[in-house]
Amino acid sequence: MDTILTIGSHSSLQILHGAKKEGFKTIQITPENRVKFYSQFPFIDKVIGYRNEDEAVNYINDYSDNGILIPHGSLVEYIGSERVKKISTKIFGNRNLFEWEANQRKKMSLLKMSNIPTPMDFESPEDVDRMVIVKLPGAKGGKGYFVAKNKSEVKEGLNKVLSAKLIKSIDEVIIQEYVIGVPMYFQFFYSPILNRLEITGIDIRYETNVDGLRRLPFNLNIEPTFVVVGNLPAVARESLLPKVFDYGMSFVNTIKERVPPGMIGPFCLESVVKDSGEIAVFEFSGRIVAGTNLYINGSPYSWLYWDEPMSVGRRIGREIKLALNENRLNEVLT
Repeated sequence: MDTILTIGSHSSLQILHGAKKEGFKTIQITPENRVKFYSQFPFIDKVIGYRNEDEAVNYINDYSDNGILIPHGSLVEYIGSERVKKISTKIFGNRNLFEWEANQRKKMSLLKMSNIPTPMDFESPEDVDRMVIVKLPGAKGGKGYFVAKNKSEVKEGLNKVLSAKLIKSIDEVIIQEYVIGVPMYFQFFYSPILNRLEITGIDIRYETNVDGLRRLPFNLNIEPTFVVVGNLPAVARESLLPKVFDYGMSFVNTIKERVPPGMIGPFCLESVVKDSGEIAVFEFSGRIVAGTNLYINGSPYSWLYWDEPMSVGRRIGREIKLALNENRLNEVLT
């Protein structure tokens, strides 16, 4: 297999840039209105525009013999979980994690199985006795999330998202304690080939309008929203890293047991660091996250492992190349 392909969104530029650095042919499959944009990059060998999601799946499956699809947050969210099941082209990573990521409660259960500290969650709005954040399913970049100070505000907010048809039922959401602290998104890469967990970077999400509101010297009584529009780089104090690594390793072990064949490649533990130094993990992403786009030339952490420019996109390409060279490709593809 000599071709890497992905969907034109999210983190596709660094995925294909890294694949080209590792010697692969590169294919971008993207909505027709983005073809001109992606065609300008010399590291993308071919850009294919699709008119609808079914056509996108057909184009992906055209490469079932020699291609490897790299998933990112836009794959399931925009192509759709049912269509993704029809993809016959091999996927880098564990495609069995997709259904866990699509369900907030199932996601949190994996963190709890890993004995990773998580915020308190509430089964019903009636149980709420503190400030909470209400999260919608899927990789929507925070769209529809809202903060509520009490049970009545939770009910009011749920009625709004139901009316806006962002969810079909309140059973889809998770009501989670709002933990005060610094949000830090810890990025990892688990290598089945090297049997090694790597910390690949840290980012902070830049969200609108909550980040815009806090710059104002007065209160406009505007409800904060949490739609991610960008990412900021972060470096943690070094004393936090052993704990972060332990959480990552515990998560890898849980995925191996609960979601065979286990963790393959990039993932992220989305966390809040409290002033006590405690870390609460409020969510995970089981594939490459957009915050890795900060580190096209490598993060401060990836340099410590590789001593060369190593984006997560390139790290994926490197893992595939190592697997090919050792005739172990089946260990990194599903």
